[in-house]
Order: sequence, then C-alpha cells, then structure tokens
Amino acid sequence: MSGARVPGTEGTRSRNRAGEPRQASRRPPGRRSARFVVLGAMAMLLGLLGVVMVLSSSSVNDLRTYGDAWYHLKRQIIWFAMGLFALAMMMRIDYRRLRVLSQPAIIVAVGLLVMVLIPGIGISANGSARWIAVGPITFQPSEVAKLGVLFYCADLLSRPGRPSDQLRLTLRPVLMVTATIGVLLMLEPDLGTVVIVLAIVSSLLFFSGTRLDVLAGLGVLGVGGIAGLSLSAPYRRQRLLGMLDPWNDPLNTGWQTIQAGVAVSSGGISGIGLGASRAKWGFLPYAHTDFIFAIVAEEWGLVGAAIVILAFLVIGLVGLSTALRAPDAFGQLLAAGVTCWILVQAFVNIGAVLGVVPITGLPLPFVSFGGSALVVTMAAYGILLNIARQAS
Repeated sequence: MSGARVPGTEGTRSRNRAGEPRQASRRPPGRRSARFVVLGAMAMLLGLLGVVMVLSSSSVNDLRTYGDAWYHLKRQIIWFAMGLFALAMMMRIDYRRLRVLSQPAIIVAVGLLVMVLIPGIGISANGSARWIAVGPITFQPSEVAKLGVLFYCADLLSRPGRPSDQLRLTLRPVLMVTATIGVLLMLEPDLGTVVIVLAIVSSLLFFSGTRLDVLAGLGVLGVGGIAGLSLSAPYRRQRLLGMLDPWNDPLNTGWQTIQAGVAVSSGGISGIGLGASRAKWGFLPYAHTDFIFAIVAEEWGLVGAAIVILAFLVIGLVGLSTALRAPDAFGQLLAAGVTCWILVQAFVNIGAVLGVVPITGLPLPFVSFGGSALVVTMAAYGILLNIARQAS
C-alpha cells in the first residue's frame, strides 16, 4: 500500500488517548491557517500577473485586429472577476456537500462533451470542436469534465467499504468513467485535457491507497495510450517532431517552438522590460494564451520566470500538505486532485514553451487568457482553500 491515507480509516485516527471518538477538526469560518493564507496569496499573485501579462501580450495584435488594444484585457478582467466569485462560493460552501454533485456532475460533463460534437452546437476552431456558445458566452465543456471526474472519483474512492484496488466495486467504475471522458475528449480532439484528466485520476488512486503494483500497471497503460494517441494523427506527429527537432521545419512545425525559445532567451536575467516584448509583434502565435509564459520570461527575465515556477511549486507543496491533513478522506482526495491538476497543467504548458514537451494547447493556470478555463480552475482552487481552512 502507498503511504497515503486509506478511505475509511479516518475514524481510527480521530480518537483521543482515552479511545473516545472526537469530531474532525473544522476551523471556524473566520480563522485562517498558514496554508490557507499561502495558497490564497499564490493564486492572487498569479492571477494579477495574468491580467497584466494578457494586456502586454495581446495589445499589439488587438489594436491591429479589433482596433482596441484593450480588447482581451477587458475580457480577462471580467473572467477573472467571475473566477473570484466562483472561488469565494466554493470556499464558503462546506466541501462535504459536494458529494451530492458527484453523479450529476459527471452526467452533465458527458452530456456537454457529446453536445460539443454535434454540428450546429459545437463551435470549431483550428480543427477542433471544443466550444459551446450560450448567448454571448463561449465555454469549453472539457473544463467542466475535469470537475466532473474529480467529484465523481473522489466520492467513489472515499466511500467506506470500497477498497480502491477492488476491481468490481471501485476500479471498474473509475476506469469506465475515465475511458468514456477520454474517448469523448479525443473526438474533439483534445489530447491535452486527456492528460490532465489522467493526472487527476492517478492522484486520486494514489491518495486513496491503491496498491503500487496496480498503479504501476495502470501507469504503463496510460503512458502507452498517450504515446499511441500522440502518433495516431499527422498533426500530433508533426508537433512531436517539431519539439524534437524544430529546425528541421523552422517555418512550419518548428516555428512556435523556435520563437518561444527566442523570446525566453532574449529576456536574460532581468528581462527587457514590461510591454517591450518583440515576440508579440506577430512572431509568436497565441502569445496571450498557450505561450504567455514566453512573454513573461522575455519581459521579466529569469527572475520573473523563476517567480512563476516557484509560485506553482509552493501551490504544489502546500496543496499536498493540505491533502495529507484534510479532515476526512473525501477532502483529502479533492485537495490532492486539484493540486495535481494545477501542477501538471502548469508543467505541460511551461514545458511546451521551453520545448521539452509537445505543444498541447493547455493554458497556464491563473495566468493565460481563457474564460471557462480560468473560471473553472479558480472554482476548483476555492475547494482547495475550503479544505485548507479546515485542515488540522
């Protein structure tokens, strides 16, 4: 067994020396632990940096395309405000009440992923059908799917009497739901989100006490599946080759990797100055979304890039500490899932900018421009803050 807490054992840990059961520690709403403060500070730091960098990275193209240099900034401020509202709501609602959403959330997620594939409902861009429009608002069902998988699997794996490595009761439904979501995501296609979903499920299985040999077997299957999917489509093969040798096709498949590398290296130690980026002048596509970290490194230098990476590492360490000290198994799994979700997505995004992983189209959490992605990420982060508030 792994060293993580096994579901159903929290009762043995919540007894005093006399053997009498005691209630799980619940911090009053007004009391804030050090973990809560640190996690909140990191989110605000990255979120405010994102607002500034979206303006810096998008203003040139916005002025040329829309005649308004503030086009993406105004939208980012609105989405960030909506994200703060979602974060505050999730932070104040006791996370235990989210259990009732586990099955409805996964049903809604599957339904939305099916709807996005229907012509006339799903909106396609760059060869992928990933968006649904509701009036003036466009959102990605794949973001809802992350929350749905998190709620459903955390609820199932934390129920008493359901060993996490028992095939029929626990593993089979978890793997079936994961496979269903993965197939629907690949039909869009959206391999990047598949990676995040697998990271969430893997973290939940580990923290629920799944045997290491079972985890190793599932890990081999997962890595093999991702490798096969990466090579199954010509454009994904081109992205992989563009990462391995961008100079083999510098004007096509290697263009983004090369330009991102030029931007990062141009920043030096302290950067060339806020707003002074040269990459955003048409050289680096998607500078305000997928490649915003390159603009951060160019304008703020190694110092700014290191601060961003350090902020995510702090979120990872404090988030996992929160998971280990959560009041119950459900809280532990929710905290672990949210933390691994943010960490893996940040690693994949920054890795793509630095040319060490293929480009997947995943935004940098809290920082990249992105409506539904930003709001859902902040809502999930509110759950983590909720648990940190009550952790012992």
